[in-house]
Amino acid sequence: MNKTRAEAETFGVTSLELTKLAKEKGIDIGVTPPFLAIETVAKANKDLIIGAQNCHYLDKGAYTGEVSVPMLLDLPVTMCLVGHSERRTYYNETNESCNRKIKRLFEANLGALYCVGETLEEFEAGISKEVVKKQVLEGLEGLEAAQLEKLVIAYEPVWSIGTGKNASKEIAEDVCGFIRDIIAKRFNKKVASKLRILYGGSVKPNNIHDYLKMENIDGALVGGASLDSESYRALIANI
Repeated sequence: MNKTRAEAETFGVTSLELTKLAKEKGIDIGVTPPFLAIETVAKANKDLIIGAQNCHYLDKGAYTGEVSVPMLLDLPVTMCLVGHSERRTYYNETNESCNRKIKRLFEANLGALYCVGETLEEFEAGISKEVVKKQVLEGLEGLEAAQLEKLVIAYEPVWSIGTGKNASKEIAEDVCGFIRDIIAKRFNKKVASKLRILYGGSVKPNNIHDYLKMENIDGALVGGASLDSESYRALIANI
């Protein structure tokens, strides 16, 4: 919940340098602005991947404050976040509702960036992988292997979001590799090898290189460090 349309326009214009640098380095970059700022950012920089922060799995109805997938199709977005830790924590988003959202997005030929991760209590109890496995399997229930071409998974431990704490690169790599194994067993190895798996959780310019040099971490889901175009540029420069 950041940036007015005017602030988003400023970011969009200054991000032109970011997309140029990213292209030179072979990196895909994007943002998921608030709904009111999506068109503003897309108009300012046509080279950014633009996504939505949330959607409803139903097309219309008495769900005040929600945004449907047909509404997203009216906007210049190619994907949507699903199951972000803040949505799970503050708005009781479940694996089942995430599953319904992912299916609806895929029906509309939009991509889904599905977020999974454990709480501090679950991490300290040593059940991180059990939690993540349940989230992955239930979130992707009923999908076919071919549909995963439009899927990205982000491992973001809830205990590292906005706390300044972050999982070590070894922990992140272990869980991301575990997710890839789950996909290989549930679908097939080819799909698993192509799947982009991101790490999210207090990712900053000074640690992004360490994460992305790990074998099973293909990118980063960045929070605060992506809000300012200068810190975003530093992220790209350090990859």
